[in-house]
Amino acid sequence: MSIIIKDAAGIAAMREACRLASEVLDAITPHIRPGITTLEIDRLAAQHMQQQGTRSATIGYQPPGYPPYPGHVCTSVNHVVCHGIPNERPLKKGDVLNVDVTVIKDGWFGDTSRMFELGECSVAARRLNRLTYEAMWLGIMQVRPGARLGDIGHVIQKFAEGHGLSVVREYCGHGVGQSFHEDPQVLHYGKAGTGEELEPGMIFTIEPMINLGRRDVKSLGDGWTVVTKDHSLSAQWEHSVLVTPTGYEVLTLSAGSPPPPDFVKA
Repeated sequence: MSIIIKDAAGIAAMREACRLASEVLDAITPHIRPGITTLEIDRLAAQHMQQQGTRSATIGYQPPGYPPYPGHVCTSVNHVVCHGIPNERPLKKGDVLNVDVTVIKDGWFGDTSRMFELGECSVAARRLNRLTYEAMWLGIMQVRPGARLGDIGHVIQKFAEGHGLSVVREYCGHGVGQSFHEDPQVLHYGKAGTGEELEPGMIFTIEPMINLGRRDVKSLGDGWTVVTKDHSLSAQWEHSVLVTPTGYEVLTLSAGSPPPPDFVKA
């Protein structure tokens, strides 16, 4: 692996890019209610990026074998696991939505996502969202110098499967900095004590995708949208995390970020 260790200037630039990405989510949160379309959410996000002096990393993004991605953000509804394309279908009461934002600020990429519940959601949907959020934070809490990447995946998998949920294997977290996707890959399953050793200055995302049903997924014909094969609900939360000399720093926090679970603050 060719993992890029960020210096003090790079860390400062990433703090700003990541905070700005989170502030895009803050800006759109009041508008996310039944009746809005994901295309309108995309427009509002793009408008806020322009106001803050960032640009979207996803619009026109085209890795090998993919068509250009057409949205400023990814909007994944209900059984869509990731990479949902904004469209004109109004969201309805009871839907769950993930909005995934990556902005570029002065050449640095800030990457984060949140779940939203529209109106009164089912008990199962609320539970899935809460447990996925807790799983992400349990993974974050493993981050410190000398720990291994496998420690992150192991604790997330053990927690999710212990609650009868399943972890998507095909997509993972990743290093982030002056490129959208860098080494290392951060799996959300695995064995403790394995994988790359963490060092101060590493920055990567932790972004578990957890399903209410089976873990199997499939891609749709648009080349981007990924859904659960059994049409069960899926949830994802994402933070970008810095390895510090003594532990971790979550870079994608802003004034409107949901608070960490009580077990983190304890």
